[in-house]
Amino acid sequence: MTAATLDDLDHARITALDTSGWGRSFTFFQPRNLAFWVYLVLVGTGMFTFTAMLAGRYAAYGRAIVVSGVLFAVYGALLWWFTHSIDRYAHQPVALRVTAFGWGAFAATWTMAAHANDAVRNLYAKAFGQAWSLDWGAGLAAPFDEEIAKGLGVLLLIALAPRLVRTAFDGFILGAFVGLGFQLFEDISYALSSAGSQFGANQVEAALTTVWLRMATGLSGHILYSAVFCAGLVYLLGRPAEPRRVGRGLTLMATAMVLHGVWDSTAALVRGHTALVLVSMLAVIVVALVVAAKVFTLTVSTEREFLRAVMAPEVARGALAESELEAMCGDRKARRRFRRAGRNRRDRVRAAHVLEAAYDLADALAVARGTDTARVQFVRSELARIRAGARPPVKEPRPAAEGCGDK
Repeated sequence: MTAATLDDLDHARITALDTSGWGRSFTFFQPRNLAFWVYLVLVGTGMFTFTAMLAGRYAAYGRAIVVSGVLFAVYGALLWWFTHSIDRYAHQPVALRVTAFGWGAFAATWTMAAHANDAVRNLYAKAFGQAWSLDWGAGLAAPFDEEIAKGLGVLLLIALAPRLVRTAFDGFILGAFVGLGFQLFEDISYALSSAGSQFGANQVEAALTTVWLRMATGLSGHILYSAVFCAGLVYLLGRPAEPRRVGRGLTLMATAMVLHGVWDSTAALVRGHTALVLVSMLAVIVVALVVAAKVFTLTVSTEREFLRAVMAPEVARGALAESELEAMCGDRKARRRFRRAGRNRRDRVRAAHVLEAAYDLADALAVARGTDTARVQFVRSELARIRAGARPPVKEPRPAAEGCGDK
């Protein structure tokens, strides 16, 4: 391959990194940015509200609060890992994910949606009667109030990190983390309400019933709704790496609201028949998961193009095989075919490790802006070592200090 071609590939790599924001870091403390103060006030208000609620009920329902809090913490860690694991491309910094989670946990939940839901339900009760509001109020209030509240968090994240939130896939991932925060802290309040259903006599058992139910339906809940909604929000707004598509954006946002509304209105739709309620809930979960998978496939294509541009010079220089690049940039089936191409189990395990090392190399190149730093050279040598089945080196070189701003 000619030097000119290599130069073109290197230039395409830098362009992809600049366009996607991959490898850039994030600083939360931005005192000159109005979005920072808006975030701080709204999250702080929600945190105070939630803490005051727990403190006021802890004396009576302390055991239920502790048990449900621990269980939801473990459950939340698993969902956090899952959400992180599906992002194999331009990973968002941990600080930005935590910021998204904090918005969903406190601002969207307790500062905004809790008050808006009550107000809208009261309006429904005055306009259509209390019975109608009890049946349909949740399904016709929460989808609008809660999805908009969570979407506003992603708008603030764009203002806080404009060089990091660049694609609809970024909106999908960050929306999922916003939804995760919303879901976990809302679930704790539901468990606390259940704890008092028998005047606190069997508070732990009563809370656990709600805990298990919320866990069983959690993956198709807020984490999914806000991922779809916020992907649509980015399409609606348009970003440097994502052309504006108003129709697609509005469709995705409306889809998230409809899924949310149907879920909250399931009992009213089937008139309370237990068997039909269970069947309807299962149907909504299946449809929601299918929609999320379709939106993931729709939004991830841009990220895969960025990954291909970042890793193409490695193929040209012989550090990465063409088959490895195709597996990295392909879907789950492509990665599985690559892993199963080995003659025996050892080869298949090695193939999986090769892919993980290749993704690590892509991250190292993104952080280094495509230059050959000590970290890049080490990860590249690790990729070659794993491919050859050699023993690991004695020590990894110490990485150079990196900045922490959205630069």
